Amino acid sequence: MGLMQQDDSLPGVSYVMPVLNEVEHVEAAVRSLLAQDYAGEVEVILALGPSIDGTTELIEAMSARDPRIRFLDNPVGSTPAGLNVAIRASVFPVVIRVDAHSVLTPDYTAVAVETLLRTGADNVGGIMLAEGTSAFERAVAFAYGSPVGLGGGSHHVGGEEGPSETAYLGVFQRHRLLEVGLFDEDIKRGQDWELNRRLRQTGGTVWFTPRLTVTYRPRSSLRRLTRQFVATGLWRGELARRFPAQNSVRYFVPPLAVVAMLLGTIAGLVGAITVSLGGAAWPLLGFAVPGLYLLGVIAVALACIPQLGAGAALRLLVVLPCIHIGWGLGFVIGFAKLTRNISYYRGR
Repeated sequence: MGLMQQDDSLPGVSYVMPVLNEVEHVEAAVRSLLAQDYAGEVEVILALGPSIDGTTELIEAMSARDPRIRFLDNPVGSTPAGLNVAIRASVFPVVIRVDAHSVLTPDYTAVAVETLLRTGADNVGGIMLAEGTSAFERAVAFAYGSPVGLGGGSHHVGGEEGPSETAYLGVFQRHRLLEVGLFDEDIKRGQDWELNRRLRQTGGTVWFTPRLTVTYRPRSSLRRLTRQFVATGLWRGELARRFPAQNSVRYFVPPLAVVAMLLGTIAGLVGAITVSLGGAAWPLLGFAVPGLYLLGVIAVALACIPQLGAGAALRLLVVLPCIHIGWGLGFVIGFAKLTRNISYYRGR
């Protein structure tokens, strides 16, 4: 089914969102969907995992107030399973993936559909603009949108419009999702990259445009941030092992840095032992590797004080290592297949 109707009206849009224990954020996310400046028909489909924080009750109340909101059970609870449940239940030719931590700008749908129609792309995505309220969240938001944090991918820092390897969230032609078999439910994180890989392999186009902006609410605690990035690294390592020829070199920078710091620390400790026994001191140079990294983190934090304020900038001393080391360590474990239960890691 084509995107344009026979009377040239705008295509209907189905927003799909997997939700699990998101009582803090989901209402704002859904409200941003219902407030879209878009003339076509819309529906909101929420796939509810087994939440224990009141999320289900909140969504039930929201659905009772607005018939455009539907909810379905996602007993598995994972993101790809929830997305597939919602996509199969959708009725419109355009599917817009939404995250419970995301808030869409009012023109997001209109710009996305216009871009789909203009380019003929299978999937369109834009920029994830992280915004925090607490000092910790502001530090995380800075790391998301900076090359010193997540490496400077276009969906974090922007770039020229055009074909892309992957896309943040995604606005899809529904029939193409069905043709390639929807999301792989065995991949709990990074399933968007893997799906876009299949779209491109079957002749489709994934398109990036900086005109699309999604406000993202970062994790609010160090524990949640650590879990998120260890899980993300685990699955990126798993994907790099499964598809070695299709991964950008930048994915290997954090794990190589983690290995270098680990080896440097071991060498330094060996040096400390040999010096105490009257032996050679040169292995102490190994401490230079983690030392230089820590100096770099401190320099970034100090340089960001005018921009972020002292509270948020100093929290970068914890946030940046959490992101870099958590992601890199997870990658090493996933790539080396050192865990038998990788399917457990969802990054919640």
